[in-house]
Amino acid sequence: MALPKRKHSKARSRKRRTHWKLKGPAVVECPHCNQPKLSHHVCPNCGYYKGEQVITVKSE
Repeated sequence: MALPKRKHSKARSRKRRTHWKLKGPAVVECPHCNQPKLSHHVCPNCGYYKGEQVITVKSE
């Protein structure tokens, strides 16, 4: 197995890791109630998913 001849510097390692970033959640607008929701999830505000009411949400 190949082994490195010299240690990689901190700068070289950190340059490689600059692209290891976290991405924010994919938030979209609900077509039924126009509230923000996660894509491919049931809307927590109105309970609709793909035009059908999937769950009933208690009103406060």
